[in-house]
Amino acid sequence: MEEYLKGHAIAHPTEVFDPDAIRVLTTAFEHAWQKLENSGVRFDRDHQSEARNILAKYIIEQARQGERDDRRLRDGALLQYARTNLGSSSRK
Repeated sequence: MEEYLKGHAIAHPTEVFDPDAIRVLTTAFEHAWQKLENSGVRFDRDHQSEARNILAKYIIEQARQGERDDRRLRDGALLQYARTNLGSSSRK
């Protein structure tokens, strides 16, 4: 998550998350990734990076809008991943 937050800081230098928010975002990201791994989904390196990127972008965007509940962030990120995954599967 740290690398995604650094990218966000570069893209949005006037937006800063406080340490408590960073803990919430990191927890949400780690729990979302753990749930995805525990689901049995297997990724090659490219798809793993893409999946982590989807989760992180969603969590950061929602945090930018004020969300600070790690469970809602986690669940929303997983839903976003599923939507993205279903959308890309239907285009193949």
